[in-house]
Parts: sequence; structure tokens; C-alpha cells
Amino acid sequence: MRRLYSTFAGGWPGTALLLMRVVLGASLLLRANSTLWSNPPVTTTIISAFLAGSGLLLIPGLWTPVVGTLVALLETWQIMTIAGDRWVTVLLGTIGCAVAMLGPGLWSVDARLFGWKRVEPLRKISLNS
Repeated sequence: MRRLYSTFAGGWPGTALLLMRVVLGASLLLRANSTLWSNPPVTTTIISAFLAGSGLLLIPGLWTPVVGTLVALLETWQIMTIAGDRWVTVLLGTIGCAVAMLGPGLWSVDARLFGWKRVEPLRKISLNS
């Protein structure tokens, strides 16, 4: 993760990334919930389950590049295979791709796990005291 992003954006850009993650994750959870309760075919059930899991990981910002790429790929798959209104699918896939490329931001689990840490040097202990 550290190799993908030199820094994790804070301030207004970090807030915008947090907002994008939360909106995308909540949208994925709502869509997957409504799909899973309607007794869909097996392939749709599997895709919806993956999208729900992706939403659960995106909200706190865990494994954001991997999950954002997965969302973009699954939404692209849905565009090609599912008939009907595709604009919501295009929008969610685009936001997933953007989140994967931009990163999770400073307020995420990824930043806490993989961000740069500052190591304080140990102070010498005097034996004469």
C-alpha cells in the first residue's frame, strides 16, 4: 500500500475522499440489499454479495485500491450483462475507479495501517543518577 501512495491526503481533499468512500459504500450496500432480498439468479447473487462486501470495506477505508478496482470491474460486468437502466451502474463503477486511483485519504484504516510512521529515537539512560 505504501508503494501506491506517497502520502494520504488530509484536509479538504481527505474529507472529499472520505465522503466519496462513504457514499459509494452506502450505495453499494443499499443496491446489494435490495437485490439480494428479491430472490435473484445465482450469478446476480454472487455479484451482489461481492458488492456488499466491497461496500463494507470501503466505508472504513480498508484495502481501498483493491476494493475500488473490484467495484469498477464488477460494475463493468453488470453493464455488459444486465439489461435495464445502466446509468447508476456507470456512476458507481466510475466512482469505484476514481477511489482506487486516488486512494483512501487520511481518515481511513489504510492510512493507519500503511501510512508513514514517525519513529522517535530512544533517549540514552544515564546510569549515574
